[in-house]
Formats: sequence, C-alpha cells, structure tokens
Amino acid sequence: MSKVEVGILGATGMVGQHFIKFLDGHPLFRLTWLGASERSAGKRYSDAAKWHLGGGAPEAIAGLKVEEAKPGNAPKLLFSAMDAGVATEIEQAFAAAGHVVVSNSKNHRMDHDVPLLVPEINADHLKLLPTQKKRGWKGQIVTNPNCSTIVLTLGLAPLRQFGVTKIIATTLQAISGAGYPGVPSMDIVANVIPFIGGEEEKIQQETQKIMGHFAGDRIEPLAAKVSAHCNRVPVVDGHTVTLSVEFSSNPTEADLRNAFETFSALPQERNLPSAPKRPVIYMHESDRPQPRKDVERERGMAAFVGRLRPCPVFDWKFVALGHNTVRGAAGAAVLNAELMHSEGLLD
Repeated sequence: MSKVEVGILGATGMVGQHFIKFLDGHPLFRLTWLGASERSAGKRYSDAAKWHLGGGAPEAIAGLKVEEAKPGNAPKLLFSAMDAGVATEIEQAFAAAGHVVVSNSKNHRMDHDVPLLVPEINADHLKLLPTQKKRGWKGQIVTNPNCSTIVLTLGLAPLRQFGVTKIIATTLQAISGAGYPGVPSMDIVANVIPFIGGEEEKIQQETQKIMGHFAGDRIEPLAAKVSAHCNRVPVVDGHTVTLSVEFSSNPTEADLRNAFETFSALPQERNLPSAPKRPVIYMHESDRPQPRKDVERERGMAAFVGRLRPCPVFDWKFVALGHNTVRGAAGAAVLNAELMHSEGLLD
C-alpha cells in the first residue's frame, strides 16, 4: 500500500524537528514537504535549521528544500508546528485551500467547530469536522491539546465512568516544553518557577472540552470544575501532574486500579501504528512514575500513573506522567492523523 505524502508547517523549530524524527520510517506517512518562514524558504533543510535533537536529521530530509509556508504545492495532509504568533492565518489559509491541517499550535484548540483530539478519549469529536464547511474551507483543521493537558486527561480517562466532578492538578513541567533555547539556565537550574504564562487557563478549559460530549454540532463541556497550578522544573523531558479528584460515585481503590489497568480504546482496537498497546500504565512502586526512568518508554506515547491513595479533601489522588514533546506534541498529532486515516477522512 502506498504511503500518504505529508508535510510539516514550521519544520525548522523544535516541535517541527520532533515531527521529522517521529515520522522517520512511519508505515503510513511519507514526509515529502517542509514549510517554514520566508527567511528559510529556498534553502536545504540542513542549511535552514540547526538540528537540536539526538542522532541528527534523517538523511533524506536534510537535503529537502524548505518551502515558504503558503498554499501551493504542499501535500494534502500537513502537520503544523507553527508558532502561535503566525499559526492562525497560515493554518486557515491551508484549510481554505483544501488541506487537512493537524495542528500542535494552540490557536484553534478552543474553536467551537475544531476537534481538540485525544484519540483514546474523544474520537467521536471528529464528527465536528463537517461544521467547518460553514467557514468556506475546502479542507479541515484538527488540533491536539496542550502537552500537560494530554497527560492530565489520559490519567483521568479510565476514571470517567465514576463521574468526575472536581479536579485539582499541579504540573511539574519540563524545560523542553518551553522550546529552544527555552528557559535561561540561571533561572531554572536548582530552581522551580511557579508560573507559565497562559498555561493554567489552557489546562482548565481544554480538559473540559476534551472530556465533554459531542452534541450534534458542538461539544458540551465536562461539567467538572478544574483548577490547575503550573510550575517549570529542571527536568529535560516529561511533564508530571499530581491530581486530586472528586467523583459523583464512590469508587474503591480496587475499582480505580482495575480501571487504570484495563483501559483501552479505539487506537488500540485498530492497532494504529503510533498507539501504545496500553495507553495508561499503572505503576505499583511507591516512588514512580519518574521522568528520567519512565518517560521514554513506549516510544514516549503512553501515560504513566501511580501513587493512588485516598485524598482527605476530595476522594482520591494520584500522579501522572507523560512525554511532553512526543505524546504532548508531535506524537499526539501523528496519532490524530492515523485515526483520521482509519476513519477514511484523508481519502
């Protein structure tokens, strides 16, 4: 079976590089087009971008010519790693021209007609896509959430059956989440920075949309109250989230552990290439999960949870961990596209 040709918008940045690395050797998609700013257009990729990830840029990509991020000769399916400052206009221009844009950028996440997708949680939100025709677009935009929101919602997804009513989440976010060059070393080394601009609001709103239900032509948000505290910590990769949760029912510890350990969803049923066999892995050790020991497992695509215990304020509390630049960015978008391919939406 021939592979689907794909391109990357914002290919020279850190998230763009993670897309390139994640797509290398992909069984369904073949990367043939790279888009970036006018400054990089016309150059070989190896000349336009300084490679920051381990292993070097794939040889086939290093020699590709970078195009300006404008509709023209790009393939139908595009992954967007565009900076938020320019993503709105560029992504909409490609969607209007008939492209399917699967975006990691924040700009369209909360649009009423754009799916904010985590395939194990809300695959049915793809039913929103026909409503985008009202904008006059020939194509579509699908988004993946904030890197911490994905960790939080994957940790909560197995527990939805018990009726989530209140959530308090505290994030310990890796420096790679700030892009390159990221946080100055004199600020982050041996320190914790208790503020990440706009992050708390994104987590609170995105969680309610992702875990909401499809209601014909819109998403009815999850009714639960969500409160987030966000911190930058001196960890390279891996966002940790500590959660306290209140439920409308009265689940036991055994109920919750069984829910974590048996959780599976559509990506696993369809054996999508980037889907981990177990999307949520419960760890029984008292001091796990840990970023340095666990975040690279399962190609960075699973969420790890542990330390489940009673909460004296709400009902239960636990810890969740996920890879912020893989499951929280490039890998999430690729899995979204795989789900769309399996639904026949890329034909």
